[in-house]
Amino acid sequence: MAENILNVYEQVERNKKRSLLVMVFFVVFVSLFVWLVGQIFQTSSNLIGLAITFSLFSSLGSYFWGDKMVLKLSGAKPANKETYFTFYTVAENLSIASQIPLPSLYVIESPALNAFATGRDPDHAVICATTGLLESLDRTELEGVVAHEISHVVNYDIRLMTIVAILIGTITILSDWIFRSSRGSGSRKKELNPVFAVIGILFLIITPIAAKLIQLAISRSREYLADVSAVKLTRQPRGLISALKKLGQQPFSLRNAQSATAHLYIVNPFKGEHGFLKARALFSTHPPLEARIKSLEKMI
Repeated sequence: MAENILNVYEQVERNKKRSLLVMVFFVVFVSLFVWLVGQIFQTSSNLIGLAITFSLFSSLGSYFWGDKMVLKLSGAKPANKETYFTFYTVAENLSIASQIPLPSLYVIESPALNAFATGRDPDHAVICATTGLLESLDRTELEGVVAHEISHVVNYDIRLMTIVAILIGTITILSDWIFRSSRGSGSRKKELNPVFAVIGILFLIITPIAAKLIQLAISRSREYLADVSAVKLTRQPRGLISALKKLGQQPFSLRNAQSATAHLYIVNPFKGEHGFLKARALFSTHPPLEARIKSLEKMI
C-alpha cells in the first residue's frame, strides 16, 4: 500500500515537471519552426521575436485559461445543483473523500456518453459530463466515472493534459497556416535554399503527426492509472466497469469534441473508437476499453 501511495506522489511530481517541460518545448519548437520558415521564404528575422512572443503567450494562456478555452470549445455550460442533483452530490462526496475542493461542474448537451476533467490544479478544477451520460448511468456507475475524473484532478493529469490540448491545437493551426501561406509564395521560389525547402516541407508533414504522438504518449497511461485510482476511491470496481461497458456500446459521437481535446475525455469522443482496423487503434488517444475493463475486473 505504501508503495502505491509513493507511486502516486511520484506521478504527481512527474506531471508537474512535464507540464513545465511541455511549455518550454513549445516555445523552442515554435521559434525554430518560424526561423526555418523565414530561411525558406527569405522573410524578416523579426519573425523570431514574434514567434517567441506568440509561443510564450500561448503557453501562459494554456496554463491560466486553458480550462476556459476547453469548456468554450466543448460548448459546456455550468451545472446547477437543482437540475443535476445526483451529479452534484456524487462529485461533492467524492471530493470530500479525496480531500480536495469541489470542482466546478459543467454539462454538455449531447446524447453521447462521455466526461472529462480540466484545470490547472485541484483548486481550479472542472469536471464536465454530457447530459447523455447523466441520464444513462445509475448512481454507482456515475460514481465510478466521476471518481475517474477526480483521480485526474488529484494526480495533476488535468494540468498536463489541458496544456497539451491547447498547445497541440496551436501547433496544428500554425502548421496549417504556414502550409497555406507557402502555397502563395510562388514568386519567391527561385530564392529558396533547396536544403531548407526540403527540411521545411518535412516539418510541415511531420509536425501534425508528432503532435498526435505526443498526445498519445501522454494520454494512454493516465487512463489506466485514473481507472485504478477511481476504484481505490469508491471501493467499488463494478460501478466503473459497468459504466465503461455502457460508454463502449453507445452509438453516438460527441459533435463538439475536437481532435486536440479528445485525450481529455474518459473515452474517445469520436464514434468508431473500437474500429475494426488495428491501425486505427494504434492512433487512438485512449487504450482499448476491453483492456481497461479486463484490468478492472482483476480488482473484483
